[in-house]
Amino acid sequence: MKAFGKGSLFESALRSSTATDRVLVIIQLQGGNDGLNTVIPLDQYSALSTARANILIPENLVLPLTGTTVTGLHPSMPEIQGLFNNKQAMIIQGVSYPNPNFSHFEATDIWMTASDSEESLITGWAGRYLGVEDPGYPTGYPNQNNPDPLAIQIGSTVSTTLQGPSASMGIALTNTTNFYQLTSGNYGQAPSTPAGHELAFIRETSIETQAYSSAIKQAALNQQNLSTLYPTAGTNELADQLKIVAQLIGGGLQTKIYMVSLGSFDTHSSQVSATGGNQTGTHANLLSKFSVAINAFMDDITKMNQQDRVLGMTFSEFGRRIISNGSQGTDHGTSEPVFLFGTQVSGGLLGTNPVIPANATVNDNLVMQTDFRSVYSTMLANWFCVPVDTVNSIMGTPDQSSFPLLDVLTASCTNTTGISQASSGANTLRNYPNPANGSTIIEFQTTGGSLEIKLYDAVGNEIKTLVDGSYSPGSYQIEVDTHKLASGMYYYTLRQGTQKITEKMLVM
Repeated sequence: MKAFGKGSLFESALRSSTATDRVLVIIQLQGGNDGLNTVIPLDQYSALSTARANILIPENLVLPLTGTTVTGLHPSMPEIQGLFNNKQAMIIQGVSYPNPNFSHFEATDIWMTASDSEESLITGWAGRYLGVEDPGYPTGYPNQNNPDPLAIQIGSTVSTTLQGPSASMGIALTNTTNFYQLTSGNYGQAPSTPAGHELAFIRETSIETQAYSSAIKQAALNQQNLSTLYPTAGTNELADQLKIVAQLIGGGLQTKIYMVSLGSFDTHSSQVSATGGNQTGTHANLLSKFSVAINAFMDDITKMNQQDRVLGMTFSEFGRRIISNGSQGTDHGTSEPVFLFGTQVSGGLLGTNPVIPANATVNDNLVMQTDFRSVYSTMLANWFCVPVDTVNSIMGTPDQSSFPLLDVLTASCTNTTGISQASSGANTLRNYPNPANGSTIIEFQTTGGSLEIKLYDAVGNEIKTLVDGSYSPGSYQIEVDTHKLASGMYYYTLRQGTQKITEKMLVM
């Protein structure tokens, strides 16, 4: 028998409360998106015509959605319409919180920290989750077992969403240009002057001293973008960001959370075009960028065969008022629709169309149907498989009744024995002993059919195929020789049809 003391390699491997290779991509729609012109309640169209005639989308141009005749999308979103109709996108109606705040800064903080409207927190909801997963961060990171960033945000700074108990749990890639400079090492020619020589030295040193640069660069080298649906670089900032995210996911980076943004949705004036029709203008352009970017990203990760482990989620700091203003715009309001996208979403609409007063005034607002913290709790419990008690602790509530989980995902987590369970069926996977020293037994249970099990190193490079064949329903074991494997963390994945299970293996 071997005992592993506090601080050991074994403890660091097991301290995470969940072992999952799932990824969450958070998209911030900065400025406050007008939900009523994004997800349009057709059964309330008459009242909408009275409330916002100067910006209302013509009814005959609203994009229909499968499964409903009373709700449609802005005409600039045909790509999202296609994903929705294929059950790869869904909409949660009326997301907000009690006593909403209409300040951009304070409302953004509330959404990022998952606080009450009268509460001020200094940690983000995702940062608290990552703090539970890796309580020692950032001391000793990156290391052999955790070589990759825990979270990545593309932007000048890491947002409050990723702020952990004692440190930011993510890193920032300042912009898309800097990412490609980092991964290619091509910063352009420095001038042949004393200052230019110093600049070249600083650039080189900067690359060498960025703790995670080698892992990010390797992931980028491992995978090229495969989708041809991305627009020309520089024409769609969200697509440019998601293109990088897809490349890093496909390249094997084990980062759990990515955060990107698109703005500005603060459309107090000129929300629609004065000459081109209400279906055109600033809001239409933003929604088109959003729709095109999400579709290209989904196409890319599908071609990379990563689609089943990636989930996307949107948020904006608030919605807009029911009634429009005199400047062909809308002012700060309450609830908003939240979009989820990925192959593991349930699809359809969660919630009902908002009820619009027959003669809305400036004081009328949309009623909350779902607390945004229920969305976050669902992401933690049903996507990252965090135990409910831990979710409640992260969300600062004594029990699940405060923020009930939502039925929005087809994916499931672990069974009572802790063996990973696929989204359907009864396939299971584990290995013992773990840590492995010389050899280990991989045990798997299958419902029958063709399957494969592959072994990967910590950065996602495939080492070998362990199993590739057709099996009758039942339990099986294979012995894996680990003598030639360097000490460290490895991953092994079982794939059968659309099901995928990934587990960690520690070699010592």
